[in-house]
Amino acid sequence: MTGYGKAETTLCGRTLICEIRSLNSKSMDLSTRLMPQLRAYELDLRTILTQQLERGKVDLAIYFQDAPAASEPAAISWDVVREYARQYSEQFGQVPGEVMAAILRMPDVTRPHEDLSLSEAEYAEVKQTLQRAIEAFQAFRTQEGAALQAMFTEKLDGIAALLAEVEPYEKGRVARIRERLEQNLLKLSQETQAQTDRNRLEQEMIYYLEKLDITEEKVRLTNHIRYFRETMGDLTTNDKRPTTGVGKKLGFIAQEMGREINTLGSKSNQSEMQILVVRMKDILEQIKEQVLNVL
Repeated sequence: MTGYGKAETTLCGRTLICEIRSLNSKSMDLSTRLMPQLRAYELDLRTILTQQLERGKVDLAIYFQDAPAASEPAAISWDVVREYARQYSEQFGQVPGEVMAAILRMPDVTRPHEDLSLSEAEYAEVKQTLQRAIEAFQAFRTQEGAALQAMFTEKLDGIAALLAEVEPYEKGRVARIRERLEQNLLKLSQETQAQTDRNRLEQEMIYYLEKLDITEEKVRLTNHIRYFRETMGDLTTNDKRPTTGVGKKLGFIAQEMGREINTLGSKSNQSEMQILVVRMKDILEQIKEQVLNVL
């Protein structure tokens, strides 16, 4: 959800700049920095952005590029000055010069020497400029989405390749475990071996070996990878299907992939398999970090 968009126009003989920046966020977190002429329209501008950008930590700035000339004198609000002076005189009598100088530095006494209102036509021009900035912003997001899709594809291919590398270790693993259990049993005393219920031993051994079997985890992880690819395909389709919530769905799928990888790790009793699992976890963490960038 990171992005940047900028547009500008000429308004009132000056250059108006509209900038939109966004970072990752689970919801819409919008902050605005508007020139004084737009304070009355802030709610309307917020509504426009919220409807089109959906979510993200968004910063909107609309301002004149060229500030008023330094030679232009600041306008003094004499009504405010008289009110401050009246309140002082009611308490302390005549207003001395140093107090009047302090009053002239009080808040709201001076203001920029410019009109603080816009006509309907001027505000319509502001909204058109904002819309162009939103379009530039969305184009930036689309470009980033294509790069994310390529990255996700590469990472998913990496996890699938590591999962395939598990296969050779798995084939002889159960047989080796069974052989080791049998050898340990032979080390017991003759009396203990005679008292051992072979049928019960076979049942317990089968139960133990089934708990170490990772076939189900491999199948589920493969299905999750396939489903992630299918869901990710919605990011770059050319049709008009809504894509809102795809990022959250990808996040849920990544969580399920993590569960299967963790189970593989808990069932792996060979260092080679555990190394492969660690590498899968590392790749998955990279996917989870970037999923936050998907709407």
